[in-house]
Amino acid sequence: MLDLNNKSILITGGTGSLGKQLTKRIFNKWPDIKRLVIYSRDEQKQFDMAQQYPERDYKAIRFFIGDIRDKERLIRAMDGIDIVIHAAAMKHVPIAEYNPDEAVKTNIIGAQNVIDACLSTKVENVVALSTDKAAAPINLYGATKLASDKLFIAANNIIGSRDLKFSVVRYGNVMGSNGSVIPFFINRIKDGVLPITDGQMTRFNISLDGGVDMVFHALEHSWGGEVFVPKIPSYRIMDVANAICPDCEKKEIGIRPGEKLHEEMITSSDSFFTYDLGTYYVILPSQPSFDLDEYIEKYNAKKVPQGFSYNSSENSEWETVESMRLLIEQHITNKD
Repeated sequence: MLDLNNKSILITGGTGSLGKQLTKRIFNKWPDIKRLVIYSRDEQKQFDMAQQYPERDYKAIRFFIGDIRDKERLIRAMDGIDIVIHAAAMKHVPIAEYNPDEAVKTNIIGAQNVIDACLSTKVENVVALSTDKAAAPINLYGATKLASDKLFIAANNIIGSRDLKFSVVRYGNVMGSNGSVIPFFINRIKDGVLPITDGQMTRFNISLDGGVDMVFHALEHSWGGEVFVPKIPSYRIMDVANAICPDCEKKEIGIRPGEKLHEEMITSSDSFFTYDLGTYYVILPSQPSFDLDEYIEKYNAKKVPQGFSYNSSENSEWETVESMRLLIEQHITNKD
């Protein structure tokens, strides 16, 4: 059973949607946490978040201004830290396409800086957040996140005698996260027109709490080197639009630069190293640092068929207009 009481945790990109939900869940579940460091570069977002966690009530929280491009700053921030959750990234596909060097500096070099800082301190457990766009990427954002995933997995090869492990969680679109399609559509209701990239488009769907649950699962169960993938439903973009505003005009505007019609989280090439764990799939390293037979027995892991792939258009589980409307009301419209 995962116990974070008396642990010190650092979240990179901690003022983002997932970072804020992680913070909320950590304080609710483990009130005796030793220290929680929110590491990010936006002072205004830190200031706003700090108002929700006054020092008189949340003495364990710390707000640390820093950029993951700055390795020395990361090393300073990780002094005394036990667990790192790496959520910082440039994630907007069109912006990364237009500013490729900036995406590389943050998503790849920044990832290596996080790894190096962990290796230079006494961090014990690292979970890096990935994206479905890292599987068979066609855009720069996905390519940088695939490179980041590879860096974190390979980091397990250079830990030496340290009590340290790195793992990755990969999931689809986080419902209601900053810059995602649902808030975008909600803001466009007043116009009476919802811009649709392509009526056939599909995406995986996961809630903020589902993403947090994955992080906790990796912290508790990782042996080092895994890429955890959730079994989650898909949605059709047209169903999301109809759930939000059935009377609005749906105007197709074409796919944006670097965008896919459908997303994929496990490719057929990954199938050689992919196992079904029940609630999750896991992609193991081709040469794991642990005993594979022991891992399979421990988690009752079942090898997926050769050529298996997991993509949003061929999913067996789907959201409907009605289920999306209910989820939006529960998780977005009525959220605190």
